[in-house]
Amino acid sequence: MLPPRCAAIAARFPGPASGLAMLAAALLSALALLLASPPAHAGAQREEQLADAVRGALAAAIADARPSRPVFVSAGERDAYLRWVAEMSRRLERRIPEPLIRTELVETVYYEAKRAGLEPALVLGLIQVESNFRKYAISTAGARGLMQVMPFWARTIGDGDARKLFHLQSNLRFGCTILRHYLDRESGDLFLALGRYNGSRGRADYPNAVLAAWKRWQQAEAAATVASAAEPNGALAAAAIGPARAGDAAARLLPAPSRSFGAPASSPPNRLSDPS
Repeated sequence: MLPPRCAAIAARFPGPASGLAMLAAALLSALALLLASPPAHAGAQREEQLADAVRGALAAAIADARPSRPVFVSAGERDAYLRWVAEMSRRLERRIPEPLIRTELVETVYYEAKRAGLEPALVLGLIQVESNFRKYAISTAGARGLMQVMPFWARTIGDGDARKLFHLQSNLRFGCTILRHYLDRESGDLFLALGRYNGSRGRADYPNAVLAAWKRWQQAEAAATVASAAEPNGALAAAAIGPARAGDAAARLLPAPSRSFGAPASSPPNRLSDPS
């Protein structure tokens, strides 16, 4: 059913032309919803010069064509992963009603985050702050997609086709690779790495927003862990997800990966404060 204003537009065109009028009214309705959506959170990220070796490594990471499916060493790990996917998908139901789209997003977040040595909950938190899970979001600075990747990255470390930033896996591949790069560049300092990612390095608002979202997604992870631990072989399944980390007062530093795109990020601190 069309909204009242759009129905009134369609009523002005009786007869065979009414179908076109209804289509036009529906398009106007969709445009109104789009304009009413909150803007993407991305800041004015600046393009920086990269050393040839760094550019080559990032480009190789982006171009990696291995199958995007995680590999598990035990049935317990696989069961824990499936519970994690189900719980994260359930938490996204209000934002993304379509089950298949939700599941594909959650599975891709898990794979691309682990591949880049990041916690999936951190990536989910960053997506929530950056785009609120809108696949086709575009910021006022021109950043695109779920992780709000600036188009110049497609030229710098991709094949130059910025349209791919609206593709689910391509956007997450770029976003996770770039965040890992910034973490390495900032010696594991998440506050500064997130600032670089958002184009607001040194300011606390954006890192703290991501931190708050990260913690909420970790609470969702804890729920999946508790559910798996309550079942047979739960200890092994719980270990695959990791223990609940409520109240963790870890420092702002994240460990550098033990190998390229390897080690996971640590738990979030209670607050990311300005280092100055």
